[in-house]
Amino acid sequence: MIRTATDRRTWIRAAAWNNAEWCAAVCRTHRQDLGPAGGGTFARGLWSSDGTPPPLYPDVVTLDPAATGAQAVARIELTPATASVKDSFDCLDLAGVGFSPLFEAQWIIRAPEERFRPVPGWSVVRDADGLAAWATAWDGGQGYGEIFRSELLDQQDVAVLQARDRDGRVLAGAVANRSATVAGVVGLSNVFVTEAAERGLLEAWADASAVAGRHWPGLPVVGYEHGEDLDSALTQGFDTLGPLKVWIRW
Repeated sequence: MIRTATDRRTWIRAAAWNNAEWCAAVCRTHRQDLGPAGGGTFARGLWSSDGTPPPLYPDVVTLDPAATGAQAVARIELTPATASVKDSFDCLDLAGVGFSPLFEAQWIIRAPEERFRPVPGWSVVRDADGLAAWATAWDGGQGYGEIFRSELLDQQDVAVLQARDRDGRVLAGAVANRSATVAGVVGLSNVFVTEAAERGLLEAWADASAVAGRHWPGLPVVGYEHGEDLDSALTQGFDTLGPLKVWIRW
C-alpha cells in the first residue's frame, strides 16, 4: 500500500484533510448560526476555524507542506491569546511568534480489511441521549464532554461508535469520519475504553477499526496518535506515515 515516498506524502495529505474535515464538523455543531460557514475555511493549503474553536481543537491545520508559518498565523484570531496550529508535516517553526510545541505524534494508516469479522456489542450512536452517554464515558470526568453535540449525528460522513454491555453502559468508543478530498479514507479518532471494560485499549483499537471499516468498506483507515494509543494502533495493523506537531500559544 505504501511503496514509495510519493505514496507516503499522498496518504499524509489525505489523513491531514480528513482530520481537518473532522475538526470542521465539530466546529460546525458549535456555530449553527453560521450554517456551512461554521465549519471553517479550506483555502491555500490550510484549514482554519472561523473564530475560537471548541476546547482541544486547533485554530489551523496545515494541508500542504508548502504552507508557511506566516500563512498559518495570519489565519488565527489571536484574541484571546491562546491559539494552536496542527503542523501536519512537522515542517514549521513557530517559536519566533510565541508558540511552543504541545506534543508530537505520528500519522497512521491501515489497509482496508478484506474480510469483515463480527464485532459483538459495537454499534453506531443514533440519538442525542446515546451521544450524551458516550461523551460522558469518553470524557472520564475531565470536563470536555460538551464538545460533542447532538448535531454531529446529522452529518452523514461522521459515525460515533460505541461498545455497550447488556446493562447499556458504554464500555468503549471511537469516532469515524469519511472523506474523499485527496483520497478516499476513513479517519478514526477519540478511541477510548472505560474502567468498566473487561477488554483494554488494544482490543478497542482492533474493534473500532473493524467497525469503521464495515461502516464504510473498501477505504483505508487513517488517524494520528502518540503514546499508548500509537502502540495499540501499531499492534493492530496500522503503519506509521510520518510525524506531525501541534504548536500552542498560551
